[in-house]
Amino acid sequence: MGGRIALVTGGNRGLGFETARELAGVGFRVLLTARDADKAEVAAGGLRGEGLDVVACQLDVGSEESCARLAGVGPVDVLINNAAVMAESDRNPLAAGLLSQSALNVAADVLRVAFETNTLGAYRVIQALAPGMRERGYGRIVNVSSGLGQLNEMGGGYPAYRVSKAGLNALTRIFAAELRDTGVLVNAVCPGWVKTDMGGPGAQIEPKEGVRTIVWAATLPDSGPTGGFYRDNQPIPW
Repeated sequence: MGGRIALVTGGNRGLGFETARELAGVGFRVLLTARDADKAEVAAGGLRGEGLDVVACQLDVGSEESCARLAGVGPVDVLINNAAVMAESDRNPLAAGLLSQSALNVAADVLRVAFETNTLGAYRVIQALAPGMRERGYGRIVNVSSGLGQLNEMGGGYPAYRVSKAGLNALTRIFAAELRDTGVLVNAVCPGWVKTDMGGPGAQIEPKEGVRTIVWAATLPDSGPTGGFYRDNQPIPW
């Protein structure tokens, strides 16, 4: 991709790791980030062993100080906001043998924890990197969301995860509007139910398939869409 640089949050495993692999495979230099520096280095080292240009970076999206240090990593052309947590009360019943708890019973603090990483984490990283993208006139921001955050099909259960991903979708619309006509495209992606630690063994989609829409949104042409929500490269309702 002509020397473009991509930064992937939560890149040491699952969707983040596979996204880093796929982006490096099409020519990006990838900054693979994780909260644990050692885990980031192990993951990046594995991809370098495949001949890919991947560099490990420590990043805690829940920390203002950690995100502020992103200013020192140099220009970033593509941001993949992938880092996320799922509260125990929201665990998929097929993944953990649990029933998702009702919002009537889940403490507000549980939602606060999910919101801190899944929504505010992305907010902090966008604030750190988007100004540089705007100045250079090029950027792609991909927020890895979920169908559980769709207001159009919102149901019960999974309250912490649903609320945090709905918030992430709102951020997608806000930043897309504020960065319109600057060369920076901002979109949200639902990868589907993917076989990761979070998705569990009952998931039906392999990570390589799950990241296809993420990579598509990361490599959109200048004429590509912004402010949309996509699955399988196609728009879906908010």
